[in-house]
Amino acid sequence: MAVDDFIKIRRELHQIPEIGFQEFKTQEYLLNNIHQLPQDYLSIHKWHTGLFVFVEGKVGEKTIAYRTDIDGLPITEETGYEFSSTREGYMHACGHDIHMTIALGALSQLVKNRPEDHVLFLFQPAEEGPGGAEPMLKSEIMQRYRPDMIFALHIDPKLPVGTVSSKPGLLFANTSELFIDFKGKGGHAAYPHETKDMIMAASAFNVQLQQIVSRMRDPLSPAVVTLGKMEAGTVQNIIAEHARVEGTIRTIKPDAMIVIKESIENLLKGIEVRYDCETSIDYGANYYMVHNDANYVGKFKTIIEDIVDYKEAPEAMTGEDFGYLLKEIPGFMFWLGVDSEYGLHNSQLKPDERAIDVGIKTVTETIYNI
Repeated sequence: MAVDDFIKIRRELHQIPEIGFQEFKTQEYLLNNIHQLPQDYLSIHKWHTGLFVFVEGKVGEKTIAYRTDIDGLPITEETGYEFSSTREGYMHACGHDIHMTIALGALSQLVKNRPEDHVLFLFQPAEEGPGGAEPMLKSEIMQRYRPDMIFALHIDPKLPVGTVSSKPGLLFANTSELFIDFKGKGGHAAYPHETKDMIMAASAFNVQLQQIVSRMRDPLSPAVVTLGKMEAGTVQNIIAEHARVEGTIRTIKPDAMIVIKESIENLLKGIEVRYDCETSIDYGANYYMVHNDANYVGKFKTIIEDIVDYKEAPEAMTGEDFGYLLKEIPGFMFWLGVDSEYGLHNSQLKPDERAIDVGIKTVTETIYNI
């Protein structure tokens, strides 16, 4: 297949974004394309809304796994593309359409030029939430093929096309979602003493929350706690009976995540006493850190040095559930430059499609030579 064919695939995938474990059209589209490839050495398995695709190698002394994520985000697209999302309120705003296209491109090369080693492709649902990597890792299919190593990529809008970036050791942080509800007693704005004001409770919590990192954590153990959303009340002259805050926790060290959660829970106990209210907490999706194997990163740099420009990546507070796979299987993740003015999770993200060919060549060469 030519480069233009894969650009066409990317644009078709871009039009059908679906959120975690609802990627039914995406799975169907992927299957239709994979079934058009030579099937002599392929084994295809559905897993929920994802796929495992196994390529039998000539020798098969080891199994190399490559993972791509397949879900979109609940974001209204504002790119102005002629091939914009056909699903209102949803968009491939994190580049997973590019990721899937590169995986299909690498797969198409491998079935034409059969590799020495076995190769297992993971088309993983629910990376953005609630998290597909951990249950996929524990699946019977994954245990059957149990790879010896695994790798993946993620687009980077800040890097130019033709550049990749990675590093040995920690690449992405441990992350956890954070959802907290405050329940009090509403009433007339003129009689605050007869109520339990949850705007006050939630606001006090937010102010004190920032001190967990700034005053209770070791400055040499980086962490971030951010509240990005707060909802409370119904109208200007009624004191709010309920408030809800939503945010995220990010840490470099796994034990720091445990300590911060304990601190948040202790803080909420004080809020309950001070404001005579009830609180409940939900941590949502939790992602383990992405920790790259130094040996494989070194091999990767050598393999691709004639294909792309390699740059050492900084550590990032970004979250990625690929970390669960690396926790059990040695491997690595790398950034692929796509040179977009707008960043990840932005409604105007427009990756340079020339990166697709770069990605296919990089992934394919790595599989053949790692």
